[in-house]
Amino acid sequence: MTKGRWTTARVVRPFGLSSGGGAALPSGARVVLAPCGRARGPDARFRLALPVADRSRSLRSPPGYCSAGFQPGIRLVTLVTRVVILAVLVLGEVQAVAQETGEAGAVGERAAVSEAALRLHRSALVVDGHNDLPWKIREKGRSSFAVLDISKPQPQLHTDLPRLVSGGVGAQFWSVWVPPDLEKKGGATRTALEQIDIVQRMIRQYPDVLEQAYSAADVVAIRARGKVASLIGIEGGHTLENSLGVLRVFYGLGARYLTLTHTDTTQWADSATDAPRHGGLTEFGEQVVQEMNRLGMLVDISHVSVETMHDVLRISRAPVIASHSSAFALAAHPRNIPDEVLLKIRDNDGVVMVNFFSGFIHPEGARVAMNMFDVLRKLRAENAAEAEITSAMEKWHKENPMPRGNVATVVDHIDHIAKVAGIDHVGLGSDFDGISITPEGLEDVSCFPHLTQEMLRRGYGEEQVRKVLGENVMRALRGAEAVAANPP
Repeated sequence: MTKGRWTTARVVRPFGLSSGGGAALPSGARVVLAPCGRARGPDARFRLALPVADRSRSLRSPPGYCSAGFQPGIRLVTLVTRVVILAVLVLGEVQAVAQETGEAGAVGERAAVSEAALRLHRSALVVDGHNDLPWKIREKGRSSFAVLDISKPQPQLHTDLPRLVSGGVGAQFWSVWVPPDLEKKGGATRTALEQIDIVQRMIRQYPDVLEQAYSAADVVAIRARGKVASLIGIEGGHTLENSLGVLRVFYGLGARYLTLTHTDTTQWADSATDAPRHGGLTEFGEQVVQEMNRLGMLVDISHVSVETMHDVLRISRAPVIASHSSAFALAAHPRNIPDEVLLKIRDNDGVVMVNFFSGFIHPEGARVAMNMFDVLRKLRAENAAEAEITSAMEKWHKENPMPRGNVATVVDHIDHIAKVAGIDHVGLGSDFDGISITPEGLEDVSCFPHLTQEMLRRGYGEEQVRKVLGENVMRALRGAEAVAANPP
């Protein structure tokens, strides 16, 4: 079988609905399995035929495919059919058939994701700390779901709903990001509100798959209903325009973390990738952290300088997260978290959620990416349009190639953080649709099961894997809620 082509899959045994109804997907039902990170082409819609004869021997998911599950149909004819597909995805086990669509051929014997790993993955609460799809919808879809319908495969993106569900994601923090230069130009708060509107319209547009969550309890309840719990994370304190009132409005709209800076130092916090101006947090920056504690909003220290990290961990009464950062000891980029801070995060009961960007996980990638944000800042200073910036950065990446790394490279960072801070203090923060280069085997949101496979291969116990996949960040969110409920 050639990688990058569609393959069919056969349901091993039928499964009923997870709740309500009485329909079941019959044995022999044929579904379509998408190759990880490959272009899907014009025929990339979900296809289902009931029943069909099994014309070839069955095998588990072939190498190069992101999951032993399948691409679920989101825009199907009836709601009952949608529920059946989602129920089978969560509860069922499928085996890939050694026959490509329109082309027969043998499949390799090695399973991409073992049955045990897939079962664990599907039963765990998988929480991704950071996904930048909302800006892609604005940029590529003109903020319209009629233009960019994410219920259908969108191979130009890392994320669409079929792949999100196929990857077993149970809760997603959708990033509300706006260009950091808007702090100087004006309009940062307005643009952030527009991005929150995109997230909320997305949730309303696809109610069979997404539901907004405002608390840890909401996440659990929404996942029990078979949907993806959708939370909002604000990426960059520049969106506040120096207003605690704006922070409170963001929280009221559902934002449950704020990343204190993005690539640029703000008027009250130093960034990791810009010249420091404050030696960490200013007095107003400390007020921001205190107000977030009062609200029950997680403080996110991804993107901030080491001095800012120390200030936050000194001030915050609630657990702190790094929503999409990796280990500095393994990839020496300032976007990553040094060991001295990992120890303080342990003491704070916080969580570092590992970023998948090759420039933050591979040591050579970190070296190549060292001045990437300076290039980006220069383009913004020249008032380049967003399309021009995207094109220029694509050109920069071609001229400055970096090794991609792979699933094992990402799990190396999980290993290191677990070793230094403890298994209770590491999670996942992919940064999908906000990064230009992904590791091999983690090309898109359908590929999360590969991490479970690799952790099991390294000897992680099931309880440890569940913590990394999502339980740790859920504990941190509950901790922030508890602090808000019990003011000093």
